[in-house]
Parts: sequence; structure tokens; C-alpha cells
Amino acid sequence: MAGSLFRTKSIDRLIAEGAVEGGEHALKRTLGSFALIALGIGAIIGAGLFVRTAAAIAERAGPSVTLAFIVAGIGCAFAGLCYAEFASMIPIAGSAYTYSYVTMGEFVAWIIGWDLILEYAVGAATVAIAWSEYFNKVLSFVGLQVPFAWSHSPFETMQSNTAVHGMMNVPAVAILLILSLLLVRGTQESAWVNNLIVITKVTIVVAVIIIGWGYMNPANHTPYIPAATTYTTHEGVTHPYGGIMGILGAAGVVFFAFIGFDAVSTAAQEAKNPQRDMPVGILGSLVVCTILYVLFSHVLSGVATVEDFRTAGKEASVAFAISKYMTGYEWLSKFVTVAILAGFSSVILVMLLGQSRVFYSMSRDGLVPPVFSEVHPKYKTPWKSNLLFFVLTALFGAFIPGDIVGEMTSIGTLFAFILVCAGVWILRRRRPELPRSFRAPAVPVVSTLGIVVCGAMIYGLGWTNWLRLIVWLAIGLVFYFSYGRSHSKLVREAA
Repeated sequence: MAGSLFRTKSIDRLIAEGAVEGGEHALKRTLGSFALIALGIGAIIGAGLFVRTAAAIAERAGPSVTLAFIVAGIGCAFAGLCYAEFASMIPIAGSAYTYSYVTMGEFVAWIIGWDLILEYAVGAATVAIAWSEYFNKVLSFVGLQVPFAWSHSPFETMQSNTAVHGMMNVPAVAILLILSLLLVRGTQESAWVNNLIVITKVTIVVAVIIIGWGYMNPANHTPYIPAATTYTTHEGVTHPYGGIMGILGAAGVVFFAFIGFDAVSTAAQEAKNPQRDMPVGILGSLVVCTILYVLFSHVLSGVATVEDFRTAGKEASVAFAISKYMTGYEWLSKFVTVAILAGFSSVILVMLLGQSRVFYSMSRDGLVPPVFSEVHPKYKTPWKSNLLFFVLTALFGAFIPGDIVGEMTSIGTLFAFILVCAGVWILRRRRPELPRSFRAPAVPVVSTLGIVVCGAMIYGLGWTNWLRLIVWLAIGLVFYFSYGRSHSKLVREAA
């Protein structure tokens, strides 16, 4: 039994399967390197930059949030180099799931595939809830508003009038439906829409950095690394604040913002020239966004105070900082709000794309039902998978409160990165002869450092998130042993 649990999929067979064009399950190759970079930027610049930055400042690191972004960026760089080697060598849909299957076996592959639901599906639902909040803010510019009952879950009540309860978050469901149908229509069309959104977001981010630089107050950056203490949130959760643990904790929090470049790897089977385009897409999007993150967080923490982000500026933090401290730039505050709305849209788009492609690969391997790999005869997209995940994410978005689950998304992502770093090292030793159009430098040093840095950020997230991850994986094991193991193509062929 143990042997079959860790049976690996042949990398030669995997590449051969991916090379078959025009078959019943073939995906259409339409994405170039620029589209892949834009796809990554579309996921990276969004909820993390506009929401998680303020949370990290308020609850974990203060102005040293820039150091947290650097730590997170370093961890991503190590993991990104490993991802780039895998993606150029195994240009198959499925991301970390596929890479784990050929290096560490089916059982580990299932764990990481199930773990990626936290990263993509749960993350998409969470961002959709935030999208709903900002959609209402944009509507308020023209004097309109979605009623509280139809823009909040049944578990939420209005702060100013506790007698008013939510019923269903209709805007969250609407954006999930629109983007799911866009993905059904075709990846190329989805990437084209995403390119427009990316240009808008980057323009606004650069504008805030340039204009806000002159409004920074040096007192807000003193001391740059606060003394190590603790901070208790309004929900009663206590976090380390300041010092090394505060920076590590903040790095884990803002890691939610770095999931974009590994989402690029899920589209490997749709890249025009994956050996060239995948490394460029992964590393290019990572470099651009890390630089923007560090500059943006430095400006944001310099313009407003930590107390602002703990109180009145907790929600819509960027727009709040502009309105309160940057006199004469109220127009920029509104533009930022619109850009955030667009940013959330592209994040949801890439998350839904990534989730359907992971389950597409798992279905091809027999670990989940075949419906997840059925490709539309005209659009060549896994349309039934897109629609099924719309139902799942819509249930979360419509009826679950928008409490921050970004830390769960972060820990799931970090866990995936650790396995990818380990997988590159393992495959270098087992199959050194395989052609690699991109080779991660200094393996095993780079892969080991990736494991260490990502592990440190998991440690910084605290035991409550460790426990949630363990519970989620335990649920996944029930599904694996009740369905996946008995339907696995590898196990059946061996039998």
C-alpha cells in the first residue's frame, strides 16, 4: 500500500500527453510571454496590495512592513526559480500538483492539489466579498447603493443598526458568475480583458507612489522597526507586533499578495512556447510586483499612522490615507477605489483559472471525477469545471461573512512552495539527464533556502493557522481514500 501511495507519474509520459494537440481533452495554446506576465501581475496586484498591506502595518510590523515584503519577495524568488525550472521542463497544466506527482508521488500530489483549493477557490470567494464592498463604494459616487441585506451574508448585521441583517451577497455572486463565464468563453479572451485591467492598476499604483512620496511624514517611520510587543485585534486575536516575529508574521500575511506567479504555471499547457515563455512569465511578474510592493508600502506607511490603519482607515485604507493626508487629491482617492475594484476582478479571474486547471489535471489522473476535465467542443476550455467551481465559490461569497481568510490562503500557498522547492532538488538527483530549458541556479542551495524562508513565514503565521491547515488536509484525505485512490489511473494500471 505504501508503495502505491508514493507511486510517481512518468515524466516522459506526462510530456507526451501534453504534446497531443486536438484531442478530446486538449487545451488551446494561445498565451505568449507578455500575456503570462500580465496574468501574473493581474493576480499579484490586487487584494494583497490594497488590503493586506494595511493589515500587516496595523497588526504586525508597522513601517517595517517594507522589510516583510522583501522577506516574502525573497521566499518567492527562491520558489519562483524552482517553479520556472519545473514549468519549462514540464509544460503541463496543474502547477505544484503536477510537479509533486512526478517527484514525490500520488499521495503528496493529492495533498498539494487539495491544498491548492485554499489558494484558489477559497481565495477567489474571499476577494469576491471584498469586491462587493468596493463595488458599493463606487456606486456611492453616483448616489446609488446595494441594500445592506443584499450585499452581506446572513451572519452580518449593520454596525449602526444591529436590527438590520444581511441575507445574501449578490454583488459577490454576480462578479464570480461573470468571470466564470468569461473563462468558459476562452483563456485568450480572458487574458485580453486582464491586460486592460493590469494597465489600469499599474498606472494607479505608480501614481500613488509618485504623488504620495511628497506627503510622507518621517515621524510615521520612526522607529522603523517597532519594539517587540503584542497587538490584540478587535476580534480578540493576539499577534506578535514589531521585532523579528512581527516582520515574519507580516511577511506571512502579505504573502497572500504573491500567489500570482504560481498561477501562471497552471496555464503552462496553454502557452505558445512554454520552454521560453514560462520562466519569463513567472519571474517577470514576480520582479515587477515585488518592486511596486516595496515602494507602495513604504509610501502608505509614511503617509498615514499605524493607528489610522487600526481604526477609521482599516477599510479602504489607501483611499482613506489619500483623502485624509493628501490635500487636493480627492480625485485620486476615487481613481484608486475604481482601480481596487478592477484589481479584485483580475485577482478573482486568475484564481478561478488556476483552480479549474489544477482540477483539470487531477481529473485526467483519475483522482477527481472526469467532469472536471471535460473540455468545451468549441472554446476548448474545461467549462464544466469552471461552472462547478462557480457554484462552490458563490456559496462562500453569498452566505459566509467576509472575515479575513487571507492567512489561510497564505499558509496553503507557502506549503505548496515548500513542496515545489523540494521537488526540484529530488528531480535533479533522480533524472539529471532531462532537458531543462531553464535551470534554477545553485540547486540545492536555492531550493533549500526557499524551504527555509517559506517555513519561517509559516512559523510566523502562528499555531491557529497551522491547525486550520491540518484540519483542511484531514478532510482532503477522506476524499482521497474514498474516491481518488480507487480511481487513480496509476494504481489501476499497476493492478
